[in-house]
Amino acid sequence: MHDEQNQTPDRSTDAQANQTPGPYEEGRRAGAHPLVVVFGVIFGLWLLMWLYIPSSKQKPMIGPEPTPAVVIEEPDAAPVMFKVKTTIPEINAVGIVVPPQATESQIAGLLKRLHSARLANQLSTMLPATSPGHKLGDHAIADIYIFSDAQYAKPAAIGVLARGAHAPGELYPQAVPFETAMEAVRGHYRIDLNDTGHPDQASLGFADESGVHSKTFRQLF
Repeated sequence: MHDEQNQTPDRSTDAQANQTPGPYEEGRRAGAHPLVVVFGVIFGLWLLMWLYIPSSKQKPMIGPEPTPAVVIEEPDAAPVMFKVKTTIPEINAVGIVVPPQATESQIAGLLKRLHSARLANQLSTMLPATSPGHKLGDHAIADIYIFSDAQYAKPAAIGVLARGAHAPGELYPQAVPFETAMEAVRGHYRIDLNDTGHPDQASLGFADESGVHSKTFRQLF
């Protein structure tokens, strides 16, 4: 009798064991809730962006772009005198010379006088023909170079300028370096009546078609 009581299983202990839920009990979710995971990923991405992408306070300060210099014209300045030094119809170019003491305002005034004469079909009274026999006129295409040093108003230097900064030296031996001739240009007036949208371009200094320009370059029109 005593032995049978000792062998009776402890039913209370078994009931407690059955009531304890296991980690993978059927019908019960294992692991973290999906919303917790989603918010955790979002927070992690935000933290990475905050750490590795500099804020506006951390970005280097960028100053304003430099304002192009403006040529201040002198209404009372006497028109500058000039002399035609070279005409090269093969490349539709003419070189003229002004006194070394001519100011930028006077050069700008000369370029505007040439432009006004072109618009009035009177440029032939000031310059020799650069495109003789052209259906659009004797100055339908023209590159007018203004120098103060007469040694650059010659075919050698003007030819270098007409070919541009990137002309291969082995094909066009340069007696005058392009950079030297470019810096000697006081003003440049380009006429191309085939370009109906923008037939006239003028500047102080010089710039070729690739954008290489002299230190004194200032676009006028």
